Amino acid sequence: MSTPTTPQPGRPIGGRIVTVTPNPSLDRTIELAGELQRGAVQRATRSTAEPGGKGVNVSRVVVASGGDTVAVLPGDELDPVLVGLATRGIPTAALPIGAALRSNVTVTEPTGTTTKLNEPGPSLAGRLDDLADLVATTAGPTATDPAARWVVLAGSLPPGLPDDALAVLVRAVRQRHGDDVRIAVDSSGVPFTALLQSGERIDLVKPNAEELAEVVGGDPEQYEQDPERAAAAAARLRERGVDTVLLTLGSAGAVLVDGTGSWTAAAPRITARSTVGAGDSSLAGYLLAEVAGATPERRLAQAVATGAAAAGLPGSDVPALDATDPDAIVVHRLGPPASPVGPPPTPPGASAPTPVGETVPVPHGA
Repeated sequence: MSTPTTPQPGRPIGGRIVTVTPNPSLDRTIELAGELQRGAVQRATRSTAEPGGKGVNVSRVVVASGGDTVAVLPGDELDPVLVGLATRGIPTAALPIGAALRSNVTVTEPTGTTTKLNEPGPSLAGRLDDLADLVATTAGPTATDPAARWVVLAGSLPPGLPDDALAVLVRAVRQRHGDDVRIAVDSSGVPFTALLQSGERIDLVKPNAEELAEVVGGDPEQYEQDPERAAAAAARLRERGVDTVLLTLGSAGAVLVDGTGSWTAAAPRITARSTVGAGDSSLAGYLLAEVAGATPERRLAQAVATGAAAAGLPGSDVPALDATDPDAIVVHRLGPPASPVGPPPTPPGASAPTPVGETVPVPHGA
């Protein structure tokens, strides 16, 4: 089991973001000049290969933005994914597994339409406890730095891990660090449902419309068309131990729900080149804004701006925050929490809530 590599010097003051990608990949992106034609031979206009996986992508945005991160993942030292991360200056804590990590292929069309072919990945049977220990250790304090601000559990599970693996990882962090380390989850399917049913407390989840519908029901298209309906559905996750929900809605923007209220922000008009990593970039933007002490409105604006910037880049490229424009994002407050989980008490001297339906100004530098 390897130890985390040393974070790069010169990082701004702020909390460390530890990402966990149980099923990382080498992501190859192929760009076409026209529509994908099944059964035909087509020439690519561009081809790239990047270390990938949801958590890895979050760490890539953090590093590009000058933040502090460690990417936790399975893989051997000379695996192309680990080599690629080292080449890009991304600190890692790797769990050796003696097998090659998977490769995924994404085909992108000029319209922004993407087709993904994902391999299952190597088996991690019998290694869940080792992974949980590595995550909890990496999230802890070092000789020079305090414990991590966030642990991000992101992506699918590889073969060999049980359905409750996410709950096991959350429990390991809580047992070692209590509430000192915040936990964000971006996953789906049976593992995500099992986590919500486990009773473990989660600080943040980032579903998209389809993933939200899998858990609470409803129509994903209606969530993308109706922010108030989406916020009400997202608030139902707060009944299951989730404190905050960042619901990404693709070209429709995003919705944020926490114990103090709910907000929506439309995405800016862009020419989409590839949606690969856009949701991961949104999550990274939100976390970096939170680490910087931003308000919920500002965090949402930064999330939408970062996701839009990623969608405008080719292949699996990710943006740095200085290439985004959160000040152009208009945030609207939808209302108070729509969940039995009540809002926390208002701190002394805090400003009054914004009236329902009123536009929230997003201050510069917040």
